[in-house]
Amino acid sequence: MIPRAFIIGWPVAQSRSPLIHRTWLDELHIEGAYEHVALPPRELDVFLATFAERGFVGGNVTIPHKEKAFAACPVTTPTAARLQAVNTLWMEGGKLRGDNTDAAGFLASLDEDAPGWGKTLEKAAVLGAGGAARAVVYALLSRGARRIVVVNRTRARSEELRSRFGASIELVDPGDLASALAGSDLLVNATSLGMAGQPPLEIDLTPLPDHAIVADIVYVPLETALLAAARRRGLRTSGGLGMLLHQAAPGFAHWFGERPRVTAALRARIAADIEDKR
Repeated sequence: MIPRAFIIGWPVAQSRSPLIHRTWLDELHIEGAYEHVALPPRELDVFLATFAERGFVGGNVTIPHKEKAFAACPVTTPTAARLQAVNTLWMEGGKLRGDNTDAAGFLASLDEDAPGWGKTLEKAAVLGAGGAARAVVYALLSRGARRIVVVNRTRARSEELRSRFGASIELVDPGDLASALAGSDLLVNATSLGMAGQPPLEIDLTPLPDHAIVADIVYVPLETALLAAARRRGLRTSGGLGMLLHQAAPGFAHWFGERPRVTAALRARIAADIEDKR
């Protein structure tokens, strides 16, 4: 029987993960399958307890299941434990295991798009305080960021994020965005604002210094209005497509036994699919 992996979410049909993993399976000449599984929240517990019986070796987890999937895993990586969320599942030794590869994917994308960015990282501004922002903040702390300013509308969510990561996290209301941007070496949009079908993200980038880097986790569209504005200012940018691709590689290695590479050809294929379906 060939190994089969999945992505679960609600909804999940829009996910590019099957195209990514099927491309790798073809490139590496591996017999395997990767499938969408649309899973309403009420069915999550049963699916996680029985997916191995259905012939799956593991899979990915997307919204809204990441935190509940974490709670269902008897064994998790230190990263998943810190973030209290998983996006990658596999069976090992008869036990369900979970990892969170979002932080590593974000860092790999920045490393690829803006080489050397971490060498001068003192202050970073992060927009948002949800699950994606949690992964971004964790990633930046792991690279030695001294100050991380979180800008978010909901104070309670911001406070929860700071309680998780400590006093190096500063909280700023959206009305004080200019102060958050001033002196920041890196700006990261970790919200869904600017995504196709979502409200636009309209901010003035003037307070950012000329050496700043602007990153956006949104990958539809490939170049968001935020990235376009940064490019017009001559700032280095990093889009969400790289994070999507790099976070996928560790799971593939667990399920199919070989670590794939994020290549220019893969990036071009996923980018073309995104543009075709816009």
